[in-house]
Amino acid sequence: MPVLLFLIDTSASMNQRSHLGTSYLDIAKGAVETFLKLRSRDPASRGDRYMLVSFEEAPAGIKAGWKDSHATFMTELRNLQAVGLTSIGQSLRTAFDLLNLNRLVSGIDNYGQGRNPFFLEPAIIVAITDGSKLTSSCGVQDELHLPLTTPLPGSELTKEPFRWDQRLFSLILRIPGHTSSDPEPMGGVPLDPSPITPMCEVTGGRSYSVFSQRMLNQCLESLVQKIQSGVVIHFEKTGPDPPPTEDGPIEMKHGPQSWHSCHKMIYVRPNPKTGVPVGHWPIPESFWPDQNSPTLPPRAAHPQVKFSCVDSEPMVVDKVPFDKYELEPSPLTQYILERKSPHTCWQVFVCNSAKYGELGQPFGYLKASTALNCVNLFVMPYNYSVVLPLFDDLITVHKFKPPAKWRQSFENYLKTVPPYYITALRKALRMMGAPNLLADNIEYGLGYSVVSYLKKLSQQAKIEADRVCALVGKKAALEGGIKLRCRSSALSLAHRKDFTQLLQCIMGDGPALPMEANTKEFAGFQLAALNKALKPQGLRNPYDIPRSHLLDQLSRMRRNLLHAGICILKGQDQDQLHSIPIAQMGNYQDYLKHCPSPLREADPDQPKRLHTFGNPFKLDKKAMMVDEADEFVTGTQSKGKRPGESSSPAGVGGPKRRRCMSPLLRLGRAYTPPKTPPRRDSFVPVVLQLFFVIAHNTIHQIFLLPQCPFFLCLNAGYERIFYLLKQIQGSLETRLIFLQSIIKEAASRC
Repeated sequence: MPVLLFLIDTSASMNQRSHLGTSYLDIAKGAVETFLKLRSRDPASRGDRYMLVSFEEAPAGIKAGWKDSHATFMTELRNLQAVGLTSIGQSLRTAFDLLNLNRLVSGIDNYGQGRNPFFLEPAIIVAITDGSKLTSSCGVQDELHLPLTTPLPGSELTKEPFRWDQRLFSLILRIPGHTSSDPEPMGGVPLDPSPITPMCEVTGGRSYSVFSQRMLNQCLESLVQKIQSGVVIHFEKTGPDPPPTEDGPIEMKHGPQSWHSCHKMIYVRPNPKTGVPVGHWPIPESFWPDQNSPTLPPRAAHPQVKFSCVDSEPMVVDKVPFDKYELEPSPLTQYILERKSPHTCWQVFVCNSAKYGELGQPFGYLKASTALNCVNLFVMPYNYSVVLPLFDDLITVHKFKPPAKWRQSFENYLKTVPPYYITALRKALRMMGAPNLLADNIEYGLGYSVVSYLKKLSQQAKIEADRVCALVGKKAALEGGIKLRCRSSALSLAHRKDFTQLLQCIMGDGPALPMEANTKEFAGFQLAALNKALKPQGLRNPYDIPRSHLLDQLSRMRRNLLHAGICILKGQDQDQLHSIPIAQMGNYQDYLKHCPSPLREADPDQPKRLHTFGNPFKLDKKAMMVDEADEFVTGTQSKGKRPGESSSPAGVGGPKRRRCMSPLLRLGRAYTPPKTPPRRDSFVPVVLQLFFVIAHNTIHQIFLLPQCPFFLCLNAGYERIFYLLKQIQGSLETRLIFLQSIIKEAASRC
């Protein structure tokens, strides 16, 4: 399961724009999305894990960690802003510590017991930056420096902050701000001279200097191809150069050459059935373990493997397991393949791995494949040139019944083997069919103090991992108010002689503070802000105001100065108090949670209204009461039917469509007054109908209409009543009471 960690430069220099019209930060975001699309074409990408780290200080710089989903990763990627410094060193250390959180808990590094290439957690860090000067709070730096101190437990067991299955690749954006007339160079992407390039080479990666969008796409395709499961090993030649072969190169070069020292990866292929790498033998440690030692010496991130150029015969015994790893193409593999010697091999060693001797004993060999298309590293039992003939005799000659002489030779061999090889040897003998050759009382583990030390580190690492995962995604808490600052140099107002008079002038006859008030007692106090969403403005330094907010801040200051008599400083405009982001519009449920609890209903028998967003006047249909006005209109419509209409039986046809009561509520229809005026005795039902329409719908809209067509259709004898209706002023209750009086007067006149 590869881990892909993207380290995005969020310094202010990423706001510069290229000739494409987009900023460097937008180009970086688009590059990440393009990388994910290219990676998704591979079926193996289903097990990928994505992380996101910015150049902010930890833990705020960790945008997506171990427990965050892909949706969180994409959301945090889109929300990145370029506002900080170019602190690559601190951000790289944060990225490495994030990757190493669970290694001590899972025991994947296997400290003090050999390096197992099949115990790995491959990770690739893709850093996207503009390659500008390295800036931090301490100033400008010319070289990349990673912090030496880290809160991660167990970091002292490895000299470097990274591990052998973690590689760093960097994309340095050099896209110019104007279109160049020179033709774009074709071919490979060159290395970049930025300070991050040596760090990439140390981890087994490389840097890319990007000058155009085409080169960026080319780099992304190359990065997708480099997602391989493997570990990085440093190969170094020991002894003299090999003699030239008949089919190999004839020319001899003196001095150090590129193939003498290579920092390359070996591919660890997973098992096609289980999807997990399987191996048997470890790569030895660079020290002989001591049972009495209380601690372990720190190891290098990449094992230093020496290879001897003396041709040897490759050895493989049937039924004895071995591990085979393919080397990444390098000058070393090219030199071995050019020799065209697939039947010889070069032995490999780890210095100080044996109890005696600086070079140690061979644990495997390098050999070209039969087809001469790759070079493989064969990892065998430690000092395989001695033990493999013993195993061959055990299988072919003694038929798994070894005599005393063979047992004596095998015991002498075990004394030269590091103790951590005993477990692998016992497992191999069990696979061969001879499980009882090794005694159970052989000490093969670490000392008691070292085991206790590693267990303690594992517990501390688990606590630290839980703490970091809990902090990921949490935003920094906003200040709840304005902090009080204690100015010891200036005299406080409370110590002035005319403090009481000043206080009375401002607040009247209120109580005054004691003269001996100590302002230092309020150093940790804050002035609470009524509006929690309003960020307090200290106005202590005018340079803290952003350039885009200068005019708004100036207008607020002018308004506060001109209206100083109100004694209320406004930090926001009135329209800003009611402005919310578009993403939060429609979130009615959260608004209800912050609202105070409503008062109880005056009449508990009345049906409760539903809080439905968009229509707060909607009634619950189950408990809805019958409206007298609707009943009156329905009854009138059922009595007078148009000629030619036939009454359909109940249950036949669709439901009847109820006509709108008021012509004002008929949308899209023009109203024409009747030619003949209505009778006086029909005025009371019309006024009642008008009352219910106004009370149940929008009374204020009807009253504010300058010329209501409904008034024109009534008898001219009620002009005084309608004149008074138009003149009503006041609240809704005042208008309703006045309307009831008019209805009573109209009923008495009828």
